[in-house]
Amino acid sequence: MFSRRAFMIAGAQFLGFAALGARLYYLGVVQGDEYRVRADKNRVSLRLIPPVRGRILDARGRDLATNRQDFRVFLVPEQAGNVALTLDRLGRIVQLDDRDTARLMRQIKRQRRFLPVTVAQGLNWETFSRVNVSIPELPGVVPDSGMSRAYPAGPSVAHLVGYLSTAGEDEIGDNPLYQLPGFKIGRQGLERQYEGRLRGTAGTRRVEVNSVGREIRELPGRQEATPGEDIHLSIDLELQNLAAEVMGEHSAGAVVIDVRTGEIVTLASSPSFDPNDFALGISQANWSALMNDQRKPLLNKCLTGQYPPGSTFKSVVALAALEAGVITEETEFFCNGKHPLGDHVFHCHLRRGHGRVNVSQALSKSCDVFFYNIAHKLDIDKIAEMARHFGLGHTLDIGLEGEKPGLVPDRAWKRAVLGQRWNLGETLNVSIGQGAMLTTPLQLAVMTARLASGRLVEPTLEQRAYGGDFMFGNLPVKPENLAIVRRGLEMVTEVGGTAHDYSRGKGKAKLAGKTGTAQVRRITRAERVTGVIKNEDLPWEMRDHALYIAYGPVEAPTYAAGILVEHGSSGSKVAAPIARALIDRAIELENGTVPREGEEVASVPAMLRPQGEVS
Repeated sequence: MFSRRAFMIAGAQFLGFAALGARLYYLGVVQGDEYRVRADKNRVSLRLIPPVRGRILDARGRDLATNRQDFRVFLVPEQAGNVALTLDRLGRIVQLDDRDTARLMRQIKRQRRFLPVTVAQGLNWETFSRVNVSIPELPGVVPDSGMSRAYPAGPSVAHLVGYLSTAGEDEIGDNPLYQLPGFKIGRQGLERQYEGRLRGTAGTRRVEVNSVGREIRELPGRQEATPGEDIHLSIDLELQNLAAEVMGEHSAGAVVIDVRTGEIVTLASSPSFDPNDFALGISQANWSALMNDQRKPLLNKCLTGQYPPGSTFKSVVALAALEAGVITEETEFFCNGKHPLGDHVFHCHLRRGHGRVNVSQALSKSCDVFFYNIAHKLDIDKIAEMARHFGLGHTLDIGLEGEKPGLVPDRAWKRAVLGQRWNLGETLNVSIGQGAMLTTPLQLAVMTARLASGRLVEPTLEQRAYGGDFMFGNLPVKPENLAIVRRGLEMVTEVGGTAHDYSRGKGKAKLAGKTGTAQVRRITRAERVTGVIKNEDLPWEMRDHALYIAYGPVEAPTYAAGILVEHGSSGSKVAAPIARALIDRAIELENGTVPREGEEVASVPAMLRPQGEVS
């Protein structure tokens, strides 16, 4: 019986070992490949190679946005253990102060712990080397040598190119590229608009890592990243720099267009900011200074600033009147300085009046009364229709976000927005570019390019293939009527014209132009009693805006400009010299006759600074 019991126990043990052996065979042989793959996944990591971002270049191939070698340090909180201790040790090497540390701790608490935080960038080689040597005592710290964005042209192109910053947590989602340390995306300007073209495609590499995720070696199978596309602009950096110089401290916008191709050669807004400050992480002090500046340096005034066009719009009104047949080239109206309508009196800017003037003279002298008389004969909807032919009242879609459409008021607009009927007094205001009428400097430049060429010029920031005149449709106007208006614009820069003293240039091309003043507010009777009798007597922010449009050379126009100076008071004194300088230089660059260093360029009156500022 003992022998039988022993036999049964031995049999049970044999069956147990047999089952265990079968299981081990199944796991090791049958499913061995699957478990080897799982093991490989634990020690092999697939990592992304960030693509090199494409450059943004000017018309002559000069860098506006490019890349440079950058030594930086990141921290992955999930791998850092005691984050505060690690930051304290790292801060002694990369010179973090208490504010930096507090800011980093706030950022770490806000975002997911596996996302890297930029601790320092733009380090020199010595500091970067010290971080690398200290890595064993710095868990979660990732030193990195990569590429960062650089803007060699600085503030003169800031509103065009924009800047980069890291993706926000709400943008990251499941995009692994956005999770890479130091990876940034376009935030403003062309960096944002052309993000897809500039970014490129990430590559991949397989690496062996240890138990804490630190890389041991790279394995075969590397696939290189595809660089982003270079963007070639029509902008000329030399003209951009000149625009920044001649606008100085004015709050202003300047746009210059090649009337043959529609290429924008200058699009400058002042004051500006340095996009390099954003590339390296702008300080709170600098950010506050930008935000609190009443001249709004972060805004691109060429696209987002909307202003009454003032008398620059008279050229469009004159053409609408000629096309409608309500006036001819010989039609004259008498200006005695005022124009009554009901119990209200509309005044001319020249209170003593201009006497009898025809349409060309009215444009050259900017006679308001002439256009008040037109307003009695010309329906507002006819004016609005002509304005839209010249690119007003809608966005022009040049590839930059934030562009405003301006406003071309008509009966339908007032009925839809205000629920009211249009009245004649409003037509009188619109006839001189005031009232509800709004335009941007870009629109003014396009309007001028169409006046100069007689064609429906479409603006662009990218270079167009050019072999002779670019093909645009013709404006739906009679050439003879356009010639009458052009003659008036030429007379503006001649003796007796409103811009003669400020737009002429010795030995320079003859320009046609039109001055404009956009009224901000009237001087009250009470203010006049206290001695405030001129616009310049008002505080800076209450003064009128100054505008000027110009094209040239008049015999064969190549360039057109739209200039706006906020609170500049006088278009002829302040805005006209800016247009003169930019068009002259554009022509010189094209002809290869650029002035040598030290030669005189057109001068612009210094800005009458806002009250409270110290010069």
